[in-house]
Amino acid sequence: QVRLVESGGGLVQAGASLRLSCSASGRTFSSYVMGWFRQAPGKEREFVAAISRSGSSTYYSNSVKDRFTTSRDNAKGTHYLQMNSLKPEDTAVYYCAAARTLYEDTIYWSPRDYADWGQGTQVTVSS
Repeated sequence: QVRLVESGGGLVQAGASLRLSCSASGRTFSSYVMGWFRQAPGKEREFVAAISRSGSSTYYSNSVKDRFTTSRDNAKGTHYLQMNSLKPEDTAVYYCAAARTLYEDTIYWSPRDYADWGQGTQVTVSS
């Protein structure tokens, strides 16, 4: 298991950028697929982005592709979500999640595939 702590959320205007960080404890960070999910009021928790163990593969939801970029630094045990051209519809609580896998290129997009979760960080985009 891995313990995750998120940071970087805040209040910004439409069109601005934010970078979310997710710091992981332990020595096995490179064994995990890392994902980002978000949950807006009245909506289900939805997939945002995921990155494979080495960072060689990424996958994004249609609503954020070409605007968001996820990356990781395995040496530092940190996972990132760079969010550009933010829209009011991006307003949500954003969660970092980890899923252990033996496969280097595997990604997951369902919340049920992730066993470890951060506490969430609020992102609010005003118009």
